[in-house]
Amino acid sequence: MRNLLYIVAIILIVFWALGSFAYHVGSALIHLLLVIAVIMILLNLLRRNNRPLD
Repeated sequence: MRNLLYIVAIILIVFWALGSFAYHVGSALIHLLLVIAVIMILLNLLRRNNRPLD
């Protein structure tokens, strides 16, 4: 019974570590995409304002 508890504990620690790593990578990717989206919106607004009026 004691070996089973150690195995479960090790599996839970491994899944926790993998989930923590995956969450941080996903979080960084989401923030990067948000920054790129804001930059694209600002560039679009600046380019729209620079066009001559017809």
